[in-house]
Formats: sequence, C-alpha cells, structure tokens
Amino acid sequence: MAGPGGRRANYLTDEEKANQPKITKELLARVFSYLKPYWRQLALVLVCIVVSSVCSLFPSILTGNIIDVLTGKEMGGWFGAGISALVKLILLSLGLHLASNLIGVGQNYLNNWIAQHISFDMRNQMYRHLQKMSQRFFTTANQGDIITRMTSDVSGVESVVTNTFTSILSNTITLVVAVIAMFRKNWLLALIGIAVVPLFTLPTRMAGKRRWKLAGEAQKCNDEINGILNETLSVSGQLLVKLFGREKSEYERYEEANGRMIRLNIREKMAGRWFFMLLSTLTTIGPMLLYLVGGILIMKYRSDLTVGDITVLVALLGRMYGPVNSLLNIQVDWIRSMAMFTRIFEYYDMKPEIDDRPDAKELANAKGEIVFDHVDFSYDGERMILKDISFTLKSGDCVAIVGPSGSGKSTIVNLIPRLWDATRGTVTFDGTDVRDLTLHSLREEIGVVTQETYLFNGTIRENLLYAKPDATEEEMTDACKKANIWDFISTQPDGLDTMVGNRGLKLSGGEKQRISIARALLKDPALLIFDEATSALDSISEAAIQAAINPLIEERTSILIAHRLSTILAADEILVVRDGQIVERGTHKELVHAGGTYQELYETQFAKV
Repeated sequence: MAGPGGRRANYLTDEEKANQPKITKELLARVFSYLKPYWRQLALVLVCIVVSSVCSLFPSILTGNIIDVLTGKEMGGWFGAGISALVKLILLSLGLHLASNLIGVGQNYLNNWIAQHISFDMRNQMYRHLQKMSQRFFTTANQGDIITRMTSDVSGVESVVTNTFTSILSNTITLVVAVIAMFRKNWLLALIGIAVVPLFTLPTRMAGKRRWKLAGEAQKCNDEINGILNETLSVSGQLLVKLFGREKSEYERYEEANGRMIRLNIREKMAGRWFFMLLSTLTTIGPMLLYLVGGILIMKYRSDLTVGDITVLVALLGRMYGPVNSLLNIQVDWIRSMAMFTRIFEYYDMKPEIDDRPDAKELANAKGEIVFDHVDFSYDGERMILKDISFTLKSGDCVAIVGPSGSGKSTIVNLIPRLWDATRGTVTFDGTDVRDLTLHSLREEIGVVTQETYLFNGTIRENLLYAKPDATEEEMTDACKKANIWDFISTQPDGLDTMVGNRGLKLSGGEKQRISIARALLKDPALLIFDEATSALDSISEAAIQAAINPLIEERTSILIAHRLSTILAADEILVVRDGQIVERGTHKELVHAGGTYQELYETQFAKV
C-alpha cells in the first residue's frame, strides 16, 4: 500500500491493522496460482538471486586479502605473493563485481517481465469479469473504487513480485552468507558486529514513523489544494467565482492551504535530515567497535587476526544493515501484499447477477415482438418499483410509455435488454423469455437512445462505428440521413471525421442526440427504444429529432418514453404509468378526454399554450 507521495510506511497503520486479511492456505494457493504459469522464469530468478548475492559479497572478502597483500602477507597457492597476487585479487574482485551487476540486470529484467505478465493477466481477468457484472453493480459500487482496483491494486501486485518476494530471497541469502563469512573470520568480532545491528534498525523504524505521519498530513493538505483547484479552475467553477466576485476569498483560501502544505513539507524534510544525521552516527558505532576489539586482539594478545580480516568484517557488517532492516519490515510488506490480493479477489468472487444460462439460445431472425406478462420488479427485494406490468408490443408497432418522474418508465424498458431481471413474471422477445436468450444476441437486436447521450472522445465516424465496426461509408451516410444529422455533418470541414470532444462537448445537445440515433440505426436492431430522447433539448432541437424519429417508428418496432407528450402522438398505444403500475392505456384520442393521469399531464403541458 503506497503511502503519501508514493512512500511506504515501515509499520502498519491502525486502519491496516484493523483490516488485516486472514492468511489461509487457500489464499496463498490462489496467490501463487498466478505465479505458476511462469515457474521456469521464477526458477531462473532464484538462481540469479543466489549467484548474484554470493558474487556481491566476495569483493568485500577479497578487499581484506588485498590489504593483507599490501601489508606484506603472502597469499600462497594460485595467488602467490607480491604484485602478482595483488593484480590477481583486483582482477578477480572486478570480475565478481561485474558478474554480480550483470546477473542483477538479468534478474531485474526477469522480475519485471514476470510482474508485468502477471499484471497483464490480472487486469484482463478483472476487466472481463467487470464487463459481466450487472447494472446493479455499477449503480451501487463506488466508481473510484472500481478504477482503483483495476489500476492501483493490480499495479501493486507488480511490486509484490518485483520487491516483496525477491526481497525476501535476496536479503535472506545475503544475510546468511555474510554471517557465515564473518564467523569464519572471527567468531568474537562476528558476535559483536551482530549485536550492534539492532542499534541501526530500531531508530530507522522510529524516524520512519515520524516522517510517515508528517507526510500523511502533507498529503491531506495537498488533497485539499487539489480540491480547491478542481473547484475553482474548472470551466463551471471559474464562471461561478467570477459571477459572485469571489476571486479574493478563493485566493486567500488557496494561499492559506498552500502555506500550510509548505510548512508541513519543511518539517518532513527536516525530520529526515535529523534522522540521517542520527543514522550516520549509529552506522559508525559497529565498525568502531570492530576496529577497537580487533586492534586489542592484534596488539595485546598477538592474535593471528590481520588488518585485512578486520576490514572484511567491517565491510560485511555494513552489508548486513540493509537486509536486516528489510527483513524486519517484511511482515508489513507481506500483510499489505496479501491485503491487495484480497481486495482484488473480492471483485473476482462477485458473481454476475445477469449472465447467460447454460442452455441459452441465440436470437435469430428477430421481429421485435415484446410481451410483458405480470411483471414485478424490485431493486432491493423489498420495495416494488414495478407492479403487475402487462402489455404486448407487436412487430412493427410503436408503444409509448408516459408518466410522472420516478414512476418506473425507464425501468420497464431496461428489463428488455436484461440490464435488470424481472423479480416476478416474464418478459419475452419474439415469444422467448429474455432470460433464455444469450445476452449478446438479445442486445444485438435492441437499439437504445437515452436522454444522456454518451459520445466517446473521438470523431463522429468512430462513434458511429462503435455500433457496427464494419459499416460502410454508404451505411453510415444513410443512417445519418435518417437521423436528420447528415446536413450538419456535410457542412463540417472534416465531415464524418469531425472531432466531437470529451463526451461530445463540441456539439450541441440536439446534434449529439441525432448522432446517437444514427448510431442506434447503424446497428439495424429489430427494436428501437427512445428513452426521454428529447426531454433535455430546446424546442428547435426537439423538432429536428422528432422529425428523425417519426419516420423510424413507422418502419420498425419501437418504444417511446417521454415527458413531453408532443413526441408520442404517433404511437399505436400509449401506456400511462404511475407508481410502478399501468393505470391507463389507449391512443392519444382515447386518453386525452378520459379524465385520468394522461389528461392531467396533457393539460399541464398544453392548457396554456
């Protein structure tokens, strides 16, 4: 778990302690299952770690021999004595340094290769799984949490592979080899050196905790500053600031938060400087003790210990600080790593609420005949949103659904493409329960134009091709003409390659809506659904879209949902929905004088016109 500013604390926060995952055999087996496909590469990494760790320590040992040769001691054997031994020792030391570094590069490459491939596998698995989740999941789950698990949590797995696992191996091997080498040189000095190591590690943890706290406060302050910037420097925010003359007060608010962050940053940096000063002092205690005791042994007790041996012991002691400190904190990294996997697995284990049945059939030669048979629906299993909805939409006909806001109109049509499933009753498409059809074949035959048109940040062409990737130029042109948007597109310098901007911001509401209609038409569905397609538009844009919709409902099965009754006059049947129930049905002429909800809606909109 990354900390403020990307740093990682070497202790668990209270929140992390409270949410520690339970480490079980099943969890570990599941974690290591992602490593299994890359076991050959992992085995090679293990070999690299062992060889690299040993090679990296030998130059420290050889340094002692070099010093001994310089003081006149003969090495004997292949090394010989004098300059010849000195040259051989230096060349061997350089060779081992080079070999250790080259192997380290190879190990680092393999680590990253494995980590990236595991991350690749997990991201694909997560994205594929999320695509299967129902609309309920996306309306209840926090969008930021979804993105975090897709990005930060999965990316964190990379550091588990490249850092945590390999850190345990490399630090353990380095520590074991260093301890063995020290005891082979002199057991007394080895014990003294090992006893000093905690003096280095304990202050590290204390100082790290202090820096972490300050960094956390600085991050909170930074988040506050980012919030101010997002609010006041956005297009809408800046307009509000100007209209209400709040420039001075907003500047003062920003200045105060900015000053607070600067003070916290200074405190954090200075806490680090005091820490490094203390650390530098403590790291000299061990070597000084070894020099002192080693000197006494040589000068007073005529020990066979050499100056080179003491130098080797000091060098090996220095090499122990890092691995010991890392291994002391490995429990923290391990718990965080398991927590990260647990968070990811929580999403993996969520069962898709809407999915294909094992015996689901493909919808072929669709006609678009829809039947609702005593359908009830509830989002939470308790409060009924729809109650006993029954109606038939014959192929080629048009049904309009009207009613007050919140009456359940959109929920009705959302049951057809199975964005939700009926709680009771059945919805059939061409005589087959929609739950018995494959989702892909069902949704291929349904085109939906919603009130909140969503266009991707690209060209008009790219947005149209989202419905049919292999559509020809002629098909796109024809769809745009039917949607009453071709006249606009043809006047643009780039035509179909005109950029629409983020969410279509470069276009007017009416232009976006008509492109959305063209996109739905390009799909060539058996059923067209217009869900409040004109409610957010001005009367001119509404007229343009209505001119596009009217011919369409004449030539294919369609459902219209509207607040504005002027858009549904041509429907074959109008269903009036109130409080989740169909309270009236009939044609416009039949309903307008019936004295019910429809007449009330009609008079509200047209009585004063």
